[in-house]
Amino acid sequence: MTADSPETAALRAKVRALMPRAKEDLAALVAMRSVADPRQFPPEECARAADFLVTAFTEAGLRDMRRVTTPDGTDAVVGHAPGPEGAPTVLLYCHYDVQPPLDDDAWRTPPFELTEREGRWYGRGTADCKGNIAMHLTALRALGGPDGEGFPVHLKFVAEGSEEQGTGGLEQLVPQRPELFAADALLVCDTGNFALGLPTATTSLRGLANVVVTVSTLRGEMHSGMFGGPAPDALAALVRILDSLCDEAGNTTVKGLAADGSWAGVDYPVEQFRADVGALDGVSLLGTGTVAEELWARPAVTVLGIDCPPVVGSSAAVQAKVRARVSLRVPPGVDAEEARSALTAHLLAAAPWGARVEVEPESVGQPFEARTDGPAYRALGSALSRAYGKDMVRAGQGGSIPLCNVLSGQFPEAEIALIGVEEPGCLIHAPNESVDPAEIETMALAEALFLRTYANPD
Repeated sequence: MTADSPETAALRAKVRALMPRAKEDLAALVAMRSVADPRQFPPEECARAADFLVTAFTEAGLRDMRRVTTPDGTDAVVGHAPGPEGAPTVLLYCHYDVQPPLDDDAWRTPPFELTEREGRWYGRGTADCKGNIAMHLTALRALGGPDGEGFPVHLKFVAEGSEEQGTGGLEQLVPQRPELFAADALLVCDTGNFALGLPTATTSLRGLANVVVTVSTLRGEMHSGMFGGPAPDALAALVRILDSLCDEAGNTTVKGLAADGSWAGVDYPVEQFRADVGALDGVSLLGTGTVAEELWARPAVTVLGIDCPPVVGSSAAVQAKVRARVSLRVPPGVDAEEARSALTAHLLAAAPWGARVEVEPESVGQPFEARTDGPAYRALGSALSRAYGKDMVRAGQGGSIPLCNVLSGQFPEAEIALIGVEEPGCLIHAPNESVDPAEIETMALAEALFLRTYANPD
């Protein structure tokens, strides 16, 4: 590891000294049950979190911090800070809403109480995405300091209040209020490092195309003892249709959809993936490509749910009508609308025995691929490498962040970078979510270094 320059060493020391405050911030945020679903949690919890951000980022040096209601009825938190004349503008993004805790009994610690265990901080949102809020605050405090020196760039800040619900409020706000988002570089801080301690920029996101397929074969259910055999079973027909979506090796085989993409970024070792996904001994991974290719460069079909009789309470009957929800993840370079059309045509054509098939379209989201040849990415690579003492790698993400496409469409010249504190051990969206505080500390340093380096490349 190369020794820090005096300037980097001083900034590293500032960030380290701020970590007790970062823990206090995160503890306060985790205690706020900011699930943006009023059916589960009172909306006052989200309001508390939004007000916390207004106060905290004002104290960190931003101006005009306020709540802005988005078209879905939730509140975003926005603000800004001027930089030197001629400096570039950087947007800092995060979200303050969280997933519900899901199975309370599966948590080893209280989900809405920050708890330290074996060096990690546990609680819902510690990583996704309140850990990134703590990262932003720590970076800004380290740059501002007690002497009140200004920031090296013009800053804009946006925190979303309903990202986990996918209601699209912020995406709708972008074209309505572009002045809140316009920037030369946009740091979308809702991802993280490929592995703990490995500095990573996420440069591609898969898109999404969901459908519900309904299969009908009879006017009503019939007794399997009297009619089973020649009677066409709707559930058996659905099984055959779903089975046609992949071959024996597990490759996705939707007719008209290419499934041979390659990946040039970081490799994902098989054993590491098996451990990360919790694969059982003796169970093979799917697909003939590398793990990275299958995850980030090729389409993937998942059956999300099936409506059919459950085992408990089922009767001796041939099923007349069943349905399934099918999700297709779409890699960059493939239009999600066209992919959904191909999936629909495939499902209709795969029907056996003349079974009647209906396909209902659901949500669709386009994939995203970042432009990585500009000055912001050069500054980001330098900052991450200095913070971690390792070269930055580029990874993809199997999930979707629709906001990235909206921002890219609205500001085609801007550079969009996805970074954050979330690494595989965080278990985001699952019980026992946690964050390694070292990631908050080092990513806060990297963010502060990026803002300095982007303002002054030399």
